[in-house]
Amino acid sequence: MVSLLPTHFTVAIIMKFTSALVLLLSISAPITDARRATNSLASIPRGGATKQSVAFHKDARVWGGDASSTAKEVRGGDGGGTSTMTSHLFNMVKAIVGVGVLSLPAGIAAFGDAPSASIPAAILIASIGSIAAYNFSLLGRLCAMTGATSYKSAWEETVGASTAWIPGSSCVIKTFFAVLAYSMVLGDTFSALFETFGFNVSREKALIGLTVTVLMPLCKLKDLSSLAPFSLVGIAGMLYTALAMAVRFFDGSYAEGGKLAADVAESLRPALGTKGASAVFSSNAFILICMLSTAYMAHFNAPKFYLELENNTIARWNTCVATSFSISILFFIGIAAMGFSTFGGASNGLILNNYSTKDSLMGFSRVAVAFALVFTYPLAFVGCRDGTLEMMQVPKEERTDAKLNNLTYIILASVTAVAMKITDLSFIMSFGGATLGNALIYVYPAIMFRSAVKNLGDDATAAQKLEVKLAMAFAALGIGMGAIGTKMALGKL
Repeated sequence: MVSLLPTHFTVAIIMKFTSALVLLLSISAPITDARRATNSLASIPRGGATKQSVAFHKDARVWGGDASSTAKEVRGGDGGGTSTMTSHLFNMVKAIVGVGVLSLPAGIAAFGDAPSASIPAAILIASIGSIAAYNFSLLGRLCAMTGATSYKSAWEETVGASTAWIPGSSCVIKTFFAVLAYSMVLGDTFSALFETFGFNVSREKALIGLTVTVLMPLCKLKDLSSLAPFSLVGIAGMLYTALAMAVRFFDGSYAEGGKLAADVAESLRPALGTKGASAVFSSNAFILICMLSTAYMAHFNAPKFYLELENNTIARWNTCVATSFSISILFFIGIAAMGFSTFGGASNGLILNNYSTKDSLMGFSRVAVAFALVFTYPLAFVGCRDGTLEMMQVPKEERTDAKLNNLTYIILASVTAVAMKITDLSFIMSFGGATLGNALIYVYPAIMFRSAVKNLGDDATAAQKLEVKLAMAFAALGIGMGAIGTKMALGKL
């Protein structure tokens, strides 16, 4: 019973801490009545926003402001899209909670091996998630201020078109990392599933066979709308995985002498030591911090989510962001805490690898995750492929089926080749988060917001100028975490 105490204590602390952070995020947003007077972005010329158009929408902010200014609410497009609040929340959670969550137990194991290490880890997960939520909201507000419709165009309208290739290329490379992570997880998962059914298929063979027979035909589809419903399985699969991991922790199946303890390799069996909560002060904690920058990475889609929200006032937008990130934070904490508390320092980069292939409960989890990844893979892949074409400045009219197919072959071959060589998902998560994740979440939004406020000139309020300092502080934090995290990630190779 003593070993259960840290987990129960962690859950209690997390619930209070997360609630406080969400409340703080809500307080920092001007929550106003949706029936108040609004400014519409319909008056902004779609050819590009100018300094005047930015000034016209100077009230699209989250931080502070006087009563007269916060009464105004800015909407994107002609009053927003058609997505209801409920469906939007579901889609945003689906976008945030991806395969990265399955590597978080290994992030805790990077600095600790005792169950109490999950307590500071949970606080880090909630803290980083709250900052990520703030910047996600900030990107939507930038679209309201400038009329931008994408991450890259937001940079163009605030900083300038000449340097827009910087965030553009970062988004492309980040989606490449996402597809790479998918391939790595699918290789491990299908290899384990084959073993469950009595077939000895290596990770490499499983990945090649799956890529050629399933992923390639799906990625060549020209209309992916039919695949969207399958991605709904993703959230259900993650919820089932979290519950299954909790069952296995509490029933002690993998503890010494447990019914499944001997069914996994010795290196994957629970390794619980004495490095608990205080171990978070080790520099190795930056591994987890940078992994979180990848796990929460959905920011290149923030403009799309903002524009598609029905009646997308800033207040409704902030409600969506705060709620979806709060749910995601709880998902992350649950899976990270349960996986780490079960296996401690032996937590694998893909936590599902720690569980026996004879474990039917976790076998269903592998099936759910694999099914979801197979049908969401093309959605992520197309983002990488189309982003590459955009960076190559290939006009849409020249994007023939032959060119699309050839680029599909090249990217898939590259991803598969790298996925066969790199087997540690936690490395991809930490390195990708330390570099591109930190830039896209913390640094670029701050730079864009600072430029947007500067473009306002004398129309900028004291509250906006204060918020610039906050955003830049988060950017500096991101740069610092990225520098240390990159060094730590490379040091583990």
